[in-house]
Amino acid sequence: MTLTVPQQSPPAPQSLQPTGWLRYLSFSVDHKVIGLQYLVCGFAFYLIGGALAGAIRTELVSPISDFMPRDVYNQVLTLHGTVMIFLWIVPVVNGAFGNYLIPFYVGARDMAFPRLNAVAFWLIPPAGLLLISSYFITGAAQSGWTAYPPLSLTTPASGQIIWILSVLLLGGSSIFGGINFIATILKLRRPGLKLMQLPMYCWAMLGTSILVVLSTPVLAGTLIMLSFDIVAHTGFFNPGLGGNVVVYQHLFWFYSHPAVYIMVLPAFGLVSEILPIHCRKPLFGYTTMVYSIMAIVVLGLVVWAHHMFTSGTPPWMRLFFTIATAFIAVPTGIKFFNWLATLWGGKISLNSAVLFSCGFIVNFVLGGITGVALAQVPFDVHVHDTYFVVAHFHYIVYGGSVFVIFASIYHWYPKVTGRLMNEHLGRFHFLLTFVGFNLCFAPQHWLGLNGMPRRVAEYDPQFQLINQFSSVGALLMAISTLPFLWNVIASALQGEIAGDNPWNALTPEWLTSSPPPVENWKGEAPLVTNPYAYGTPENEIDLNSVSGSDLWRNGQ
Repeated sequence: MTLTVPQQSPPAPQSLQPTGWLRYLSFSVDHKVIGLQYLVCGFAFYLIGGALAGAIRTELVSPISDFMPRDVYNQVLTLHGTVMIFLWIVPVVNGAFGNYLIPFYVGARDMAFPRLNAVAFWLIPPAGLLLISSYFITGAAQSGWTAYPPLSLTTPASGQIIWILSVLLLGGSSIFGGINFIATILKLRRPGLKLMQLPMYCWAMLGTSILVVLSTPVLAGTLIMLSFDIVAHTGFFNPGLGGNVVVYQHLFWFYSHPAVYIMVLPAFGLVSEILPIHCRKPLFGYTTMVYSIMAIVVLGLVVWAHHMFTSGTPPWMRLFFTIATAFIAVPTGIKFFNWLATLWGGKISLNSAVLFSCGFIVNFVLGGITGVALAQVPFDVHVHDTYFVVAHFHYIVYGGSVFVIFASIYHWYPKVTGRLMNEHLGRFHFLLTFVGFNLCFAPQHWLGLNGMPRRVAEYDPQFQLINQFSSVGALLMAISTLPFLWNVIASALQGEIAGDNPWNALTPEWLTSSPPPVENWKGEAPLVTNPYAYGTPENEIDLNSVSGSDLWRNGQ
């Protein structure tokens, strides 16, 4: 049977299409509208997750449980991790920027399956509201975002079941999106556009979508079995009924370690689009970047058990997963070398997008170093389930993915709105975020090395001063959100007019009006075979003329 992917869905009658801001509240199939819906919805949940993080850090200012009861602390901790991963980072780096950019990059009018694309987004708001409402209805889940049994089997069942239903809906959204991205990149490319001529973000999303489609169903099946253990008292993971809790860990981490790359690989692609434009240099090592992405996809599926070195894993298994984890550092290191080589000698514009991109490079290198350390069994046994792991994880997902989200917003804001963001506010936002983030999480390495366990509301008083430093850093991160929100709103209303291509960029999304029309281009989509031809005058595109260009042929 042959799968035929339509080039575009027939547009709805003009009279049925909402106009203005109502477009963003409708069941639209326009990939740009859906991308912005992902972004705004994700940021709303980011504010909720940030408030939960503030509650956690407030509790940890003192070594006794005096801000909230212990069971409430466990609920807040569980909601914070779940919201930040499944409702903020994954939907935004995949759904928001993927939906907005991928059709431009492949020369398509829309995603391969526009209606499925809309369904994928509209699964997220009810799933998020269901998750948050559990706290007010029955009490939220208390077993952390990992939901390890037997803890998840012995805590109140209603909150845990609501948590499972929410994550299943979010997993379904991810699978729908992953299928759509794979079909769009492989089947909707403009005639004449080869895979090795695509912008790097396309490769990042292709690799990410492969991981999503392969690993997310495993998590779904695992959570369905866990729900049977809770509701029907089966014995899949219940040790009292002959179940095996370690099997749950294997199945959970088979998804949840690739989930780190599902959050980070798109960020790699976005940085690879931002740096060449603002450095006026070609992306260094395009081919090696592509191969390193695919290597991370393969290796990312075979390193899950390094989370389980203290779970009774046999020596041969520890050795295999230590070596596999060490190997995955190689393609990641290649990427950092390529980004540094792209920066080296470039005409760098130190704007907000570049500052957040460079902050990402610094933070992720630090997180990568601690990750290689955690892959070594003796060290991991020493710091397992301590604040060292908390620090490492946040340097990867916040210092990595979230910094790139902010860089991408500053970079593509003119494309979406036609206006520039205020650079002074943007740099102030970066300064507060970078200082606050490192003040919050860098001291937690020391806490972990000295034995402070994670996920507890009470701790040894000797750790109080360091926790207070960490909480001050969290406060700075919270304050940093205020200039960003003001910048976004004020710039949309009164920001400087950007023009169609304020960065003089070569990638296809900048070769149309800002904001773009409904179907992206007035005529035929441009054919861009070298999106990184910056630098020498003979390689720069004359954006005022399309005739005679080997890089841009739009057929109009």
